[in-house]
Parts: sequence; structure tokens; C-alpha cells
Amino acid sequence: MNDKLAGVFSKMFDFSTTADLLSYDFVQQAVLAAAMLGLLAGAIGPLIISRQMSFAVHGTSELSLTGAAAALLAGIGVGLGAIIGSVVAAVLFGALGTKARERDSVIAVVLSFGLGLSVLFLWLGPERAGSKFSLLTGQVVSVGYSGLALLTTCTIGVLAVLAFVYRPLLFASSDPEVAVAKGVPVRALSIVFAVMLGITAAFGVQIVGALLVLALLITPAAAAAQLTANPVRATVLAVVFAEIAAVGGILLSLAPGVPVSTFVTTLSFLIYLICRVIGAQRRRTVGVR
Repeated sequence: MNDKLAGVFSKMFDFSTTADLLSYDFVQQAVLAAAMLGLLAGAIGPLIISRQMSFAVHGTSELSLTGAAAALLAGIGVGLGAIIGSVVAAVLFGALGTKARERDSVIAVVLSFGLGLSVLFLWLGPERAGSKFSLLTGQVVSVGYSGLALLTTCTIGVLAVLAFVYRPLLFASSDPEVAVAKGVPVRALSIVFAVMLGITAAFGVQIVGALLVLALLITPAAAAAQLTANPVRATVLAVVFAEIAAVGGILLSLAPGVPVSTFVTTLSFLIYLICRVIGAQRRRTVGVR
């Protein structure tokens, strides 16, 4: 085990091997997929933080597993199944959990039922242990041209919708009661946001797996929140941090052959720690002045 770990560290910065692997089409597709996911996660992450929906992200990503497992059982595209599962879950969370005090309980109820179905579907499905394991830990190198085309289409669609509803959505996220009083369609915006969240979470599952998708959807945004309270600046920083974690995680994992999720989550966590230290130092400096 120690020899294996030592081999990982020795190969991590083997740039010649990394450059050689980058010449393959499937690796290039994986990097492009990670870059698009970083853009989506960074754009939507600060709104997730503002709406206090971190647990919903966890629930949505876990229930994408239900859709993916059902797709595996039916013999159709796992990526499409994950999207359907995530979107259905996110819409249920958005429609049933509009009140903050009941949101967590609604998510827990739906999540437990969905995970029970996941276990059943995986048990009934074909004996492809690799496919089942990848649903939990991610398998970005299997994206392929069709998956990349689907991700590109969904990225453009989500960003276009987000740009259109950003201002009222930000208002509804920051102060929902005042937004309702001003005539903002808070419930409809919640469902729209839930669909965007579901799509993003489904693609996150392909990169880091259902168990670790929070590393891309929450951690970069949480890190950005340590540095600024301005929503636009926080979004830009979250995109940068998510790109570093997603693309950097793939590049670091190529030579040693370690699962991508290991480096994606590690980079995200390190970025968060650094931002937290910088943020704390700034607050102390302001306090002294």
C-alpha cells in the first residue's frame, strides 16, 4: 500500500506522461467536459449558498444515482438517466420544500425513498460492477462525443436561462418574503432553479460521482464567499475555483492513474482552506482599523 501511494506522488508531476495522454481524444473530451462542468458549478454555486440548499445538492446528486441505475437496468444512456433522476428530485425538492423550516425534512424523505430504489435497480441490473462503481465515484473518461454534445447543449441552456432569471432569482434568494411582496414569482423561480440544479448535479456525478458532487457545486462557492459578499464577484471567483478543481483534478490524475474525484475534492478543499485563511485575515485587519 505504501509503495502504491509513493508511486502516486512520484508520477503526479510526470508531465511527459500527462502530455502524452492529452493527445488522446477521450482525454481531451474529459477535460472539455470538466471545464464545462466547472463553468456550470461556479455559476450556480453562489445561488445554492444564498438559498441555503447545500443539503438539496447532496440529495439531488444522490437521486441522480437512482435515475442512472434505472437507465443501466433499462439499457439506455446512463448520463440521460442521471439527468432525469436529478431533475425529478430537484423539482420535488423545489415544489415541496418552499418553506425553509420543512425543506430538510422533505429532502430526507424523498432521498431515503430514492436511495431505496437505487439499491433495487442496481441489484436487478446487469452484473457490470465497473458501471455500478462509477455511478458513485465518477468516470469522466467515458464521456464520449455523445455525452460531450449533451453536456454542451445543457451548459448553453442552463447558462442562458440563468442569465435571463438571474436578477429576480438573486432577489428571491436573498429576501424571499420581500420578493413575494414585490410580485416576484418565487415558487416558479424555485422550480426553474431546481431544474438547473438537477442538470448540473447530474453532470457532476459523471466527474466526481454521486458521493462527492458537493466538492464542485458547493466548495468553490463557499470559498468565494469567504473573500467577497458581492454576488457578481463571488460568481466569478466560484467559476475560477471550480475550473481549477475540475480541470486541475483531471490533469493531476492522468499520470498516476488515480480516480479523478480524489484530486478534484482535494483541490476544492485546499482552495477553501486558503480562502478561509485569507478571509479571516482580512476581517481581523478591518477590525483592527
